[in-house]
Amino acid sequence: MKWTDVQDIAIALHEKFPDTDPLSVRFTDLHKWIRELPGFADDPNKSGEKILEAIQMAWLDERE
Repeated sequence: MKWTDVQDIAIALHEKFPDTDPLSVRFTDLHKWIRELPGFADDPNKSGEKILEAIQMAWLDERE
């Protein structure tokens, strides 16, 4: 997975943290959790607030 795989990352986060409210997660923690996902292999410096926000919103959609 790469940073641009927003939907795949959101699904993986939902599966790993099913009881977590995505809106309660700080971007620093979200960044760390994404980098630790199995299959994630991208440059940690290629993400930014815009990408993290998109992932957070997709995760929220996945949760609902």
